[in-house]
Amino acid sequence: MDFRIGHGYDIHRFAGGRRCVIGGVEIPSDFGPEGHSDADCLTHAICDAMLGAVGLPDIGHHFPNTDPAFHGADSQHLLARVRELLEEKGWIVANIDSTVIAEKPKILPHVPAMKLRLAETLGTDPDNIGIKATTGEKIGSLGRGEGIAAHAVCLVRRAARPD
Repeated sequence: MDFRIGHGYDIHRFAGGRRCVIGGVEIPSDFGPEGHSDADCLTHAICDAMLGAVGLPDIGHHFPNTDPAFHGADSQHLLARVRELLEEKGWIVANIDSTVIAEKPKILPHVPAMKLRLAETLGTDPDNIGIKATTGEKIGSLGRGEGIAAHAVCLVRRAARPD
C-alpha cells in the first residue's frame, strides 16, 4: 500500500503560570497546558497521528513523561524526531488535518503561524496542513475552559525510491 492514515488525540488541563504553546506557537496568556514537556496538545496529536499511520507506538512510548530528558521539551523537537522515524521507514507526510478544542485562548488568529511552524518542522508546504478551531460549547471540562484538546489525522505516502 502506498498510502496510510493515522489518527491522534491529546488533551491537557490548564495551569496558571505556564507558557501556552499550541502548534509550536507561543500564545500570550496567563495560563497554559500542564504537562511534562511544553504540553503542546496540537503537536502531540499530530505526532500520534503520524506514528499511528506507520504502525509505530504512540508518543508516550518514544518520549515518556518519566524521562527527565523530556521535561520542558519543545514539542517541535519531538515532531522532528517523529518525522525522522517515518522517513527511516520510507514514509513522508502527505497532509495533516487537525482540530483544536478550547474555549480559550482564541486559536484562529494564530493558525497561519502554526501552519508555518509545523510545515517548517515537517519539511512540507503549509497548504498540506489544516488547522481548525472549535469550542466545547460549554459542555464538560473543555467547555468550562479547564483545558485544551486536539485531534489530528495524517496521511502518509511512500517516499520516492531512488532508481
